[in-house]
Amino acid sequence: MSNIGHNIKACRERANMTQQQLALKVRVGTGTIAKYENGDQIPDTQTVLKISTALDIPASELLEQELQKGQSGIDYEIEQLVREIGTKKAKLILRKAKEFSEEDFLRVMQMLYEIKYNQKVL
Repeated sequence: MSNIGHNIKACRERANMTQQQLALKVRVGTGTIAKYENGDQIPDTQTVLKISTALDIPASELLEQELQKGQSGIDYEIEQLVREIGTKKAKLILRKAKEFSEEDFLRVMQMLYEIKYNQKVL
C-alpha cells in the first residue's frame, strides 16, 4: 500500500466513512477508491484535493509520508526530482515555496493544474 493510499484509508476510517460514501463525494467509482487505498493507483492532484475536501482534512495530511533517505540523506524522490528538473530550477522553486502558506500552496497547485490541462477547476 502506498503512503497516500494508507493515509486515505486511515482518514476515511477516522471519518467513519465507507469507500462507497467517499466515492460518491469525490465522484469516482468505489473501485477507484479501493485502488487508491491499495496503492494500485495514485490519485492526481485534483482528486487529492477532492478527497481532502470530502474528508474535511488538509491535502497535506494525505500527502504526508515517511521519508525514504537516499545516499545523500535526502528523500530519494526529492533527489530524483532535482536531477530531472535541475538544481537551479529546484532551488528557485523551493525558495519560493517556503514562503507559501497552505492556502497559497493549494492555489498554486490549482493554477498549475489549469495551465497543464488548459481548463478551469471549480
